[in-house]
Amino acid sequence: MPAEVPLLRRAVVRQLSRWGLPTVTGEAELIVTELATNVVKHVGEGASATLVLECRGGLLRVEVHDRSRVMPSVTEAGCDAECGRGLHLLRSLATDWGAEPTAAGKAVWCETALTREESCPQATRASRVIENYQRSREADAPGEGQLVPVLEESAIELIADLLHWTAERGRDPEEILDRAQTRYAAEAA
Repeated sequence: MPAEVPLLRRAVVRQLSRWGLPTVTGEAELIVTELATNVVKHVGEGASATLVLECRGGLLRVEVHDRSRVMPSVTEAGCDAECGRGLHLLRSLATDWGAEPTAAGKAVWCETALTREESCPQATRASRVIENYQRSREADAPGEGQLVPVLEESAIELIADLLHWTAERGRDPEEILDRAQTRYAAEAA
């Protein structure tokens, strides 16, 4: 498992990049390193563990599940101690952290706050599209027959992103979708 820690960090960086969350990458790498290293140190080298990343409610949650039922505890490390500071580091980096028993062992987790833009990357993309749309309303739409499957998929992604954008602002996406459908029907008639 010690050799796998750098692989876990790279996997976290790749996933956060896909999600559009570059500002929490450094913190997430440190958290993953500490959690994975604790599995090696306290559960044993070669112990199986599972990494879970979740982005929800303005927080990035990093969890590491292992098969040990022994819960971590914060201890005071002496000035000369070579270890014992990891949970202190997690407490300083994370908005919150904890450990929970699971059916197979335990999960140790940390949450770190995201910026408003990062809390919902789909809404951020939708915001950019809305701003561009406002600047170029007079642009002509492609004619019938020019719509290819790739563009259809892009339109579906845009609609989904716009629904995320409305939900992030406290609006009901279903209501917005109904209003858009009504407007479309009126304009098409």
